[in-house]
Amino acid sequence: MNSMKRKRLSPGRRAVTALLALPMMWPVLSHAQSAEWPTRAVTWVNPFAAGSAVDVVARIVAAKVAANTGQSMNIDNRTGASGNIGTQFAARAQADGQTLLLGSPGTMAINPYLFTKLPYDAVKDFAAVTQLVSFPQVVVTSPKQPFKTLPDLIAAAKAQPDKLNHASSGPGTTSHLVMELIKADAGITMTHVGYRGGAPAMQAVMAGEVQAGVEGLPSIVGRIKGGTITALAVTSLKRSPQVPDVPALSEFIPDFDATAWIVLMAPAGTPKAVVDRIQAEVKKALDDPGVRSQLEAQGATVVGSTPADTTAFHRGEMAKFKRAVEISGAKMD
Repeated sequence: MNSMKRKRLSPGRRAVTALLALPMMWPVLSHAQSAEWPTRAVTWVNPFAAGSAVDVVARIVAAKVAANTGQSMNIDNRTGASGNIGTQFAARAQADGQTLLLGSPGTMAINPYLFTKLPYDAVKDFAAVTQLVSFPQVVVTSPKQPFKTLPDLIAAAKAQPDKLNHASSGPGTTSHLVMELIKADAGITMTHVGYRGGAPAMQAVMAGEVQAGVEGLPSIVGRIKGGTITALAVTSLKRSPQVPDVPALSEFIPDFDATAWIVLMAPAGTPKAVVDRIQAEVKKALDDPGVRSQLEAQGATVVGSTPADTTAFHRGEMAKFKRAVEISGAKMD
């Protein structure tokens, strides 16, 4: 039997071979290092004011991520210009996962079609991480009004075209455009009255200055349960567990679904390994029973989607709100 003798390399040739192999190792080492997150305090940019639905949800989730990772998660309420200032700031941040954006319909699906000039690109400037939550908007009226159901309101609007008014938190906002979708799909016309925020809009509804309005469930669930405002329908595809007696709009307009949502975005160019690590940490926080119960108490539905699913969801929402902006005719410089 012939035996094969393994050729021995001299010490010098072994050293050269090792050096030649090093470049092949760099991508592996770099990939492993890029997945380290967080390396320091992380900034979650909220383009809207403290106390908003986005703010409340973000603080609940960020606090748990901070506890799990041992690094601070700071909410930066960088407001102004309908959310454009904070969103632009996040888009220009270093793409290392240390600055994240809390995106919502206004900044990530409405403003791209509402503004003639926008200082960021909602698609090209961001990488989707995960959808935190969704929550329905609610069509509301005052208990003093004669409308007790959504069909009542629709019938009255058909009988009096353009005579009924509806409030929103301002032209081009989610509450405005959701109602534009409802009017278009229900075949009615009503006059839009924009206010400077959701709170004054709801005050106008309760005072009877306008006949109806739309607002996010987290902001008014207490008033609905307290009887100071009447909920006619939630805008989600299904009823909300928070207000199970309030019908979904889809019960009157088939397949209607116009929920609000919060997505977590990173600046474009953030390494995929880092995006995946952030998603995993946020999903871990969202799966915590305590966090989930806090969010559900706010009227939110926990999601925790993958980056790919979040990207697909975002594109679909952009198409939906593009239609709403076109229907409304709203434009801003």
